[in-house]
Amino acid sequence: MAKKNMGEMSFLDHLEELRWLLVRSSAAILICATVAFFFSDFIFNEIIFGPKDPNFVTYRFFCDLSNELQISESFCVTELPFNIQNTEVEGQVSLLIWTCITAGFIIAFPYMLWLLWKFISPALYEKERKYAKAFVSIASLLFFLGVLFGYFIIIPMSVNFFATFTVSPDIKNDINIQSYISMIKTSVIASGLIFEMPIIIYFLSKVGLVTPDFLRKYRKYAIVLILIVAAIVTPPDVVSQVIVSIPLLVLYEISIFISAAVLKNKEKEKLNA
Repeated sequence: MAKKNMGEMSFLDHLEELRWLLVRSSAAILICATVAFFFSDFIFNEIIFGPKDPNFVTYRFFCDLSNELQISESFCVTELPFNIQNTEVEGQVSLLIWTCITAGFIIAFPYMLWLLWKFISPALYEKERKYAKAFVSIASLLFFLGVLFGYFIIIPMSVNFFATFTVSPDIKNDINIQSYISMIKTSVIASGLIFEMPIIIYFLSKVGLVTPDFLRKYRKYAIVLILIVAAIVTPPDVVSQVIVSIPLLVLYEISIFISAAVLKNKEKEKLNA
């Protein structure tokens, strides 16, 4: 199909382009999920169940750091007293399939970004279309940084808190495998998407829905929202909330800078027009 300009495309043409975007994205996820299937032992034993081990790298790092700073030893994890169990007949089969699909989504994310760029590029100026590689590279980097942040920071904190929290010594923690992996998938994917904030702000600023003044005006509300999110996804202690909040606050400030740069370029284009 010959590529049309956005202005020349009908509503049905847009739907057709969107349909192919979804089809190609789904195919990419399935292909990557198939690849992940052959590494499922490593994915489960080393990645998914990694935060269940008291010797996990995050626990060791925070323990060493707390010893160096001579602060609370609560960061030193010596035991995670819980068992993981499956309670459904088809539970492990379903778990394997959906875990591979999740892994496929993460692996295929850069390709899906490239498809998204191809979909929106007709609406951009010619010089903006040249930034495809930069867009895909930066957006992919932010997503993978978010995934790593969710896996190495949020998940270990959550696992440690929920594994050691108890309302009575008579209650033992036997956690359903679906619940455990759901927490991991949610934390990882949500963190990856949250780290896309600068990219989202860039496009919202391009279409005039967001301005740097707007972001600065509502900064204090954004900070409160970030602290609430940090409080939800972390154990109820100040240090953990600060650790999670700092990257989100940095991303928000970067987003303000990006929005200001977009506005400045738009003003230059008006002057040169």
